[in-house]
Amino acid sequence: MQLIDSHIHFWNPTRLRYPWLDTTPQINKPYLPADLPSSGEGWEMVGLVFVEANPIPEQNFQEVSWVNTLADDDQRIKGIVAYAALESNNFHAGLDVLQAHPLVKGVRRNIQGEANGFATRKHFVKAVGVLPQYGFSFDLCVKYHQLAEAVQLVKACPDVAFVLDHIGKPNIAEGEIDLWRAHISQLAELENVHCKVSGMVTEADLDHWQPEQLRPYVDHVLEVFTPARLMFGGDYPVLEMAHITYNDWVKVALELLKDLSPNEQHLVFYENAQKFYRL
Repeated sequence: MQLIDSHIHFWNPTRLRYPWLDTTPQINKPYLPADLPSSGEGWEMVGLVFVEANPIPEQNFQEVSWVNTLADDDQRIKGIVAYAALESNNFHAGLDVLQAHPLVKGVRRNIQGEANGFATRKHFVKAVGVLPQYGFSFDLCVKYHQLAEAVQLVKACPDVAFVLDHIGKPNIAEGEIDLWRAHISQLAELENVHCKVSGMVTEADLDHWQPEQLRPYVDHVLEVFTPARLMFGGDYPVLEMAHITYNDWVKVALELLKDLSPNEQHLVFYENAQKFYRL
């Protein structure tokens, strides 16, 4: 099966500064395209979307330029989701810079670490709302307790194409599902939202997680988003914090989604990412 991975990171801490890596020594080292497998048992990666890896904000344009150079040598890199400081008063200038890079298909302003109310501030909502003028989508990276705000943001921006990263980061480690399930259902009612089946292993118990612990969460997003609005994501190399390789994760994902028809699997593992990010 051919796949397009909708959520891959690369970084080189000797080139750009990533403060968050200081607290995650296990993955505080360079991860480059050559480190990412191109194939495994039953699959071949023919494309990927690079998602900003949260360097210091003043280096966000440098990150885009660097990934463009990586794409010159690795044809799998089909698109970039770039960092955009949408809370800035001059967010238009930043978007203008990003628009000059054809590989930039969307933007992300990571919300998961922000205080309550960040995603619904008037200025931020306005900035997200202008993204269609630039041809950009928006990656929603929130934790499960922020999903209610994400619903408000999406409702305020009906013309924006949103994709929810990591199924909304439920607290799998403690088995929390009810609050997450309720808000995910509300989000899925909004037809301009897709959802990435990604990032779950690092929301589980990093040392003791089991694939079956992920199944109730995958089954729910399958039910409410349907295969028509789901896309596979590796969240490489962050997934290594859960003592798993990229090959392992593809195997787990294929097992969790094995009951889908071949056409539905093609949607989730290939076509939806291709269409959403206009690759």
